[in-house]
Amino acid sequence: MIASRSRRSFTALAAALLAAGPAIAASPLDSWPSKPLRIVVGFPGGSTPDLSARTIAEPLSKALGQPVIVENRVGAGGNIAGEVVAHATDNHTISVMINGNMTIAKLLNSKLGYDPLTDLQPVSLVGTAPLVLAVPAATPGNTPQELLKAARASGSSWSYGTPGVGTVGHLGMELLNAQLKTQSVHVPYPGYPQVINGMIGGQLQWALLPPALVSAQARAGKLKVIGVTSTGRSTLVPEYPSLAELGLPGFQLEIWNAVAAPASMPKPIVAKLSALVSEIVRSPEVRAKLFQQGWQAVGSSSEGLANRIKADTAQLGGVIKARGIKNE
Repeated sequence: MIASRSRRSFTALAAALLAAGPAIAASPLDSWPSKPLRIVVGFPGGSTPDLSARTIAEPLSKALGQPVIVENRVGAGGNIAGEVVAHATDNHTISVMINGNMTIAKLLNSKLGYDPLTDLQPVSLVGTAPLVLAVPAATPGNTPQELLKAARASGSSWSYGTPGVGTVGHLGMELLNAQLKTQSVHVPYPGYPQVINGMIGGQLQWALLPPALVSAQARAGKLKVIGVTSTGRSTLVPEYPSLAELGLPGFQLEIWNAVAAPASMPKPIVAKLSALVSEIVRSPEVRAKLFQQGWQAVGSSSEGLANRIKADTAQLGGVIKARGIKNE
């Protein structure tokens, strides 16, 4: 009788433990990462997102104990890479992206193969920077005021280059067209290095460019700088006036790049990546490297990046609507 009750108790206990099994299932982090991590970048080697990705790749590899490989998938203003990452299901694919790829890409093209707001997860900001309005060295004028006067007088005779439709450089130039009452023509290129070559070669008359890329060419006498898109002078290039100083009050734009993951990636993995990337970006060594590349290092939580995405989507989406910009 007692033995029978013991057997029934054991059977009941075993059944209870089996029923509780799913509640104590293994965490996705228990076996992650199990292979090399891939960082997909939508712009060429030497571009600002590429340099940032390669800067964080080595310390991230050390932290994870797995190789971290940077893969360039160039085209469509970075959106080819965006689609690759959005559809990745291996839990080992992430990206370093620019503003547009994580905010307004779908507003520009309803047929785009991914929606940044639903198909991607924010991981961490990497760096932010204003853009620098520059012209070729042959442009008439020596002071920022004289160069801006030449731009105002250009009408529709000037063209400007960007790394793609819907990038911050493109939308910023359209804002300038509106404020200066000019009609300069947009010419998209694969990336900023190609835009600069187009300016030096005389194919383009002006552009909004990352600070680090402009400064080197300005010092070499190949480009002239008008001003920066921050509200005041930037610590990255304090020698250049803001456009607000030159008579364009309220003109403010900022580029940033950030790490994104597919929406399908488990939350614990995204949280771990966010903490690691944020810590790496804020380390003195990486911060110094990013500054040399023209970035003010940030590092953020996933939630902090999500808030930035929301604000930028509202600002840049307003430009798209006002200027009727499409990429379809």
